[in-house]
Amino acid sequence: MPERSASQGSAGRRLLEESLAIEAEDARSAGALGFMARVLIQVGLPHREPSGNSFLRRNGDLSFCITAHPDVGLPYGRYPRLLLIWITSEAVRTKSPLLQLGPTLSGFMAALGLIPTGGRWGTIGHLRDQMKRLFSSTIAYTYDAAASGEWHDTGFRLAQETHLWWQPSNPGQVAAWRSSVELSPAFFESVVDRPVPVDLRAVKALRSPMALDIYSWLTYRMSYLRKPTRIPWEALGFQFGADYGRTRDFKEAFLRHARTVVTLYPAARLEADTRSLILKPSRAHVAKTTRG
Repeated sequence: MPERSASQGSAGRRLLEESLAIEAEDARSAGALGFMARVLIQVGLPHREPSGNSFLRRNGDLSFCITAHPDVGLPYGRYPRLLLIWITSEAVRTKSPLLQLGPTLSGFMAALGLIPTGGRWGTIGHLRDQMKRLFSSTIAYTYDAAASGEWHDTGFRLAQETHLWWQPSNPGQVAAWRSSVELSPAFFESVVDRPVPVDLRAVKALRSPMALDIYSWLTYRMSYLRKPTRIPWEALGFQFGADYGRTRDFKEAFLRHARTVVTLYPAARLEADTRSLILKPSRAHVAKTTRG
């Protein structure tokens, strides 16, 4: 893959400006150090709204299944990914499963890099809907190694208790009661167990769920990669591309979004051929010395 190039239009200019800012100042100094749960990087959420109430992805011997409350639906798209990064960052910072979401909806949305807009297609309603979907979901991880006969299964609710008191019609109003989410004990432990550092400036600049998944995954993989590694497109498709029916369609989408990610993370060294993506040892996007 080529290194970052000047994309056309305002979106491309914005990405290049953000990339230059990231190069000029590290995440901790810029107050942009965030974290993503390691377990949620290996397999991810749906990109688009699924038709049912359960969603399954596989990464080798590991499978990930998320089940929705039947009256609420499954989380999907960009917003749950932004929420999970915020949750992980706050849990690491506070060392507590009880997370305060802030006195105003507009303030919380600003922390996610979102601008409050109303109406049917506005960000306020969409975020509130995705928060309900995410916090009411149940997750199960299953490790099934047929060769050795080893089998493990872990399941948990994401949130033990959630309170949203904001008024969607007035996002700047301070609510009488504080909105909060209390993570379930199992989810809290998985979130703070060796979380992967990310640069929140890059996270907020990425607009697609696929790009966010690729960024988190590359940041994680490059933190320990010591030699060039080939990953077949079919295997990546199981991990990232459950929404794609054909491997070649997934490959095209992956490479398109990977080019956007490389604009913000130019140190990431990737190559692609017809069968595989090749990862080469690269400098981590957030230095290990900034962890914790």
